[in-house]
Amino acid sequence: MFPEGHFFLHVLYGLTWVELGMRAPVGERFAALREARWALEELDSPTGRAPFSAELTPPYGVFHRGWSNWLRGGVLSLQPAGQRDAGEERQFARDSAELGAAFDASSSPYLESYPGQAWPVDSTVAIASLRLHDLLLPDRFGRTVQRWLREVQERLDPNTGLLPHRVDPGTGQPTEVARGTSQSLIQRFLIDVDPAFAASQYSRFSNRYITSPLGLGPTVREYPYGMEGPADIDSGPLPLGVSLPASVVTIGTAQVHGDARLAAALAGVSELAGVPIDTPWTKRYALGLLPVGDAFLAWSKTARPWVAKVPSPPPTSAVSAWWRVPLLSLLMLCSAAPWLPALVWRHRRRHA
Repeated sequence: MFPEGHFFLHVLYGLTWVELGMRAPVGERFAALREARWALEELDSPTGRAPFSAELTPPYGVFHRGWSNWLRGGVLSLQPAGQRDAGEERQFARDSAELGAAFDASSSPYLESYPGQAWPVDSTVAIASLRLHDLLLPDRFGRTVQRWLREVQERLDPNTGLLPHRVDPGTGQPTEVARGTSQSLIQRFLIDVDPAFAASQYSRFSNRYITSPLGLGPTVREYPYGMEGPADIDSGPLPLGVSLPASVVTIGTAQVHGDARLAAALAGVSELAGVPIDTPWTKRYALGLLPVGDAFLAWSKTARPWVAKVPSPPPTSAVSAWWRVPLLSLLMLCSAAPWLPALVWRHRRRHA
């Protein structure tokens, strides 16, 4: 359905296994390592690289290289220091160096994902992978990250004060307003780049994009309050301005920012709107028609920071503690509706 579908499905699968492996004792991580390594091989396969250009800097672009490097660092994170696979460690160091050199040589903080096209979210993932490198291996990219942060803060979207959705690849200046589909991912990774900057960005995102259409539970707008725009393949359809993919990804975003109330509310809404089908062995959302949606949900529900610490809960959440009341009231009315004719008939008979 979209060019990165194969890549995204496999990288999310691998990252979710890394998350599960991190929760297991060191001696019980074999399955997580096996599956995450298999996913990483798929990213580097001809099929995984097919949508991307080898002529970019770095080769195959920052989308492919950033996500791949993040997963590669996750694979190393599952291995105790001193017992890591030497080849994987060298590859992670080489790929990180290539990304760091590309950022250092660029006049824009946002590298190209495709020829002539740059999205800030892709560079945010790549920069987070450099921070992960400096956590696992000797510190090397501190200056690169600090320069990136300074240049990003000079090029924020003037409408929202957030990282924009799309930028001019030569200058890094915004060409499209911040949007929910990319913000949900940016906020997920930005905390591992700079927790203080991430906290201020998350607050802006929550205030401008979290909504409760018809009062029936929190979701995420694709465009900020007061602005409408077209849907695309990333956002999906936009009923009442809401992006379902952004709402799913924000489950994980809220978790890494310590906003447990919003994460739980979004997960609750997904259990209703996602139309899940359970079997004794599986659970599939959207009637099993969009496996990448299941992958995003699994990755979101296992989210936590890899470099930073989980922050304290924010003083106020974007969702009320009473968010369930309107939704449950509507569900109760729907459940009672089939019985109303019988109740009316019984009442009339008794009255007669």
